[in-house]
Amino acid sequence: MEGGAGQAIALWRLYLLRIVYAVMAGGIFATFWPDVLHHTPQFAAGQGLRASLLAGLGVMAALGVRYPLAMLPILMFEFLWKAIYLAAFALPLWRGGTMPADMTADMQAVLFVVIFVPFVPWDYVFRRFVLAHGDRWR
Repeated sequence: MEGGAGQAIALWRLYLLRIVYAVMAGGIFATFWPDVLHHTPQFAAGQGLRASLLAGLGVMAALGVRYPLAMLPILMFEFLWKAIYLAAFALPLWRGGTMPADMTADMQAVLFVVIFVPFVPWDYVFRRFVLAHGDRWR
């Protein structure tokens, strides 16, 4: 139960993180990997970048099942890109009443991440990524 940054993380919190990573990886694998493995040239040109990025994120989330603390930056990335999407793209369109129906479905999928926020050991994240000394420069 090594937590680094000065304190151990309770085993139950590690299991909660593993569940978060497993759900994240499973959802990404089910949603994006079929398109990565079997796609049309049109899909590759229009959606290939998005599918590749999210498929890679799914692989990294799967590693989080084994290394839940080491993979916290992946979880933070997941939270941050979704927060940016909601604040910079979805919210202005929603407030202006101009959000297309397909974007509404995307927004609902993105908001799903909110259920995972309480499972993150935020005290550890703060100690490890804000208070801890950074790696040396040379």
